[in-house]
Amino acid sequence: MTPTTTTTVYLSFFLLLLFFRSSHADDARTAYEILQGYDFPVGLLPKGIVKYDLDPSTGKFHAYWNASCSFSLSGSYQLKYQSTISGYISDKKLTGLTGVSVKVFFFWLNIVEVDRSGDELEFSVGIASAAFSIDNFYESPQCGCGFDCVTAQVSKLRTKPFVSSI
Repeated sequence: MTPTTTTTVYLSFFLLLLFFRSSHADDARTAYEILQGYDFPVGLLPKGIVKYDLDPSTGKFHAYWNASCSFSLSGSYQLKYQSTISGYISDKKLTGLTGVSVKVFFFWLNIVEVDRSGDELEFSVGIASAAFSIDNFYESPQCGCGFDCVTAQVSKLRTKPFVSSI
C-alpha cells in the first residue's frame, strides 16, 4: 500500500468509528431525554418505556411499553396509551400521533397532535383542542394511578378547556 492509500484507509476507519460512536451515544439517551430535546416536558409520556426508535431525518418515532397503559386525571379525563405509540416529532410539535386517546364524557377520542406554545401545551383530537399549562407535565405519570400512586387520588389538571375547534 502506498502512504496515500494507507492514510485513506485509516481515515475511513476513523470516520466509521466516529459514526458508530455517535449512533450509540444517541441510543444511550432515553425517550424522555429525546422528548426534552424537542422542547417538550417528560410528562407527555408515562413511565415504563422499554424501547423507542426515532428517525432524526423525518422525525418519525415509535415508543414501546410492555402493555397498554391507562390512568385518570382530575377533570374527568382518562388517558390511554397503546403498547406502541407513533407519530412525528419536531421542535415544539407532535403530529400524526397514533396510539394515544382521551376519554371525554362517554367517548374515546384519539389525540392526533400536540403543540407547545410558550408555557402551554395544546392537545388536538382533530375536531377540537384543549390547552394545559406545561407545569402539569414536568413529571411522568405512572400507568394505573397517574401521579398519585401512594394514596390513589386523582391528580388535579389545570386546563383551558377547548380553546379552538374546527
